[in-house]
Amino acid sequence: MRRLVASIVALVLCGVLLPGCSLKRMAANGIANSLAEGGDVFSRDDDPELIRDALPFGLKTMESLLEIVPEHRGLLLAACQGYTQYAYAFVQLDADQIEPTNYDEASRLRDRALRLFVRARDFGLRGLEIRHRGITQQLQVRPDSAARLLRAKEVPLLYWTAAAWGSAINVGKDRPELTADIDAVKALIARGLELDERYENGAFHEAMILLEALPPAMGGSPERARRHFQRALELSGGVSPAPYITLAQNLSVQDQDRAEFRELLGRAIAVDPEKNLRNRLATLLLQRKARALLAREDDLFIEPDTTAVEEPR
Repeated sequence: MRRLVASIVALVLCGVLLPGCSLKRMAANGIANSLAEGGDVFSRDDDPELIRDALPFGLKTMESLLEIVPEHRGLLLAACQGYTQYAYAFVQLDADQIEPTNYDEASRLRDRALRLFVRARDFGLRGLEIRHRGITQQLQVRPDSAARLLRAKEVPLLYWTAAAWGSAINVGKDRPELTADIDAVKALIARGLELDERYENGAFHEAMILLEALPPAMGGSPERARRHFQRALELSGGVSPAPYITLAQNLSVQDQDRAEFRELLGRAIAVDPEKNLRNRLATLLLQRKARALLAREDDLFIEPDTTAVEEPR
């Protein structure tokens, strides 16, 4: 903390006295390093609304620093990750929750989420470009060969770039200029599985559930999706609600399997946030999504059902 405060003071003084000085860049690097290595104080929190209010300042601070140190890979990763998480947790999930009662506002929020996901993707691609000049274009033209350029030490940047890119495509399904890049996302996720399938307790397998839930015409496979689901559960130890929700929202709805839908979301809600403190905030937010999906169950299934559902305690 003392080093961070000193860096901020140095940056402010240099900006006022000598706007172009090398000390300004040194101070910016010091702050960037601190932000990039900031730990998990946000992810451990149990108050989503507090984090909702706090995150925008941190994200804009990162952007301001990147104006001074544009090739700081740690900060580019932090910006990519931060904007992806903010867009999903506090914009897209809000849209999902209000869609049944306020479609116009939900559409506005999804447009905002899309812009934030694209911003996050661009930060991630900037980070990859530092060591692999031209990889952005290569991923769009020859995705498999481009992804093979990436190495194990780049897995975090690879993952969050793919997560942001895939999220943008998911929100913008009606935009051909986005959906045309689905093969690039698939190539990145596949490369991540090759390099470190255990990353973040199976995060790449969680992503593959969604990708394999796509229609067969887009390369999806329900069987492969379920295999990735099982592996994600094994690697996470069952303490993440994400695999349950992803399978329920995609394959269960696609198959119109209401019973499986309820079972999976019940298991997601039953996850104890205290069992994985490092991801407590994500667990709470995902469980909020699971409850919202259960609340609009009748909108997702064609056949009516009057069976009462008791939420797990």
